[in-house]
Amino acid sequence: MQIIQCKVEKVEALTNTIKRVVLIPEHSLNFVAGQYLQVVMGKDDKRPFSIANAPRKDGTIELHIGAEPGNHYSGQVIEKMLKDKSIQVEGGLGKACLSQTDTQATILLAGGTGFSYVYSILQQILSQPLQAPVILYWGTRTLNDMYAFEELTTLANQHPLFTFIPVIETPEQDWAGKTGWVHKAVLEDIADLSTYQVFVAGRFEMAKVVRDDFTKQGLQMSNLFGDAYAFI
Repeated sequence: MQIIQCKVEKVEALTNTIKRVVLIPEHSLNFVAGQYLQVVMGKDDKRPFSIANAPRKDGTIELHIGAEPGNHYSGQVIEKMLKDKSIQVEGGLGKACLSQTDTQATILLAGGTGFSYVYSILQQILSQPLQAPVILYWGTRTLNDMYAFEELTTLANQHPLFTFIPVIETPEQDWAGKTGWVHKAVLEDIADLSTYQVFVAGRFEMAKVVRDDFTKQGLQMSNLFGDAYAFI
């Protein structure tokens, strides 16, 4: 796998704990929507992050990195980017990516910063006229953590076959939407998952529960995608 030097074009806050990073690679990084890269911190230290965009004509790469206090794993990556203004990356990696021939009804399911994975896939899907329904369920602790809420609401208004369903774990009193665990919102909404393909990103614990509960509700294992399933 080729290692590519990237200029750190931008590091900006999406929330109090999540940074948006824009990289300009020295040479084109070949990847497809849903793949990830590894930031090279040292010879034996490579740290994976989902690529938060579909391939772009200008070749730029976007990452959404959660770097809350105490998260040294991600925090050290942000510190290095800010200090060195460049970084080495390795990618695209992962097999839980979007097939260019997909015309099946699709559920994109994300918990927290797992959104960056499904966001890449969504951008690719929406680059062409939709042929089947696409539903994005995104679960966060609070509405303030859902940094792309307005953008996704706008996209849902622009694309009749695309639906955005936010799920808030600890909502404010005036929140009228869905609450609780994001995967349970799917199970409540869709009784039969046999005709869907599902892309999921979040904590490993969530991915395991999704696999167990969604297959009980008709989802075929061959239609379930997520990087976590290479490990659990």
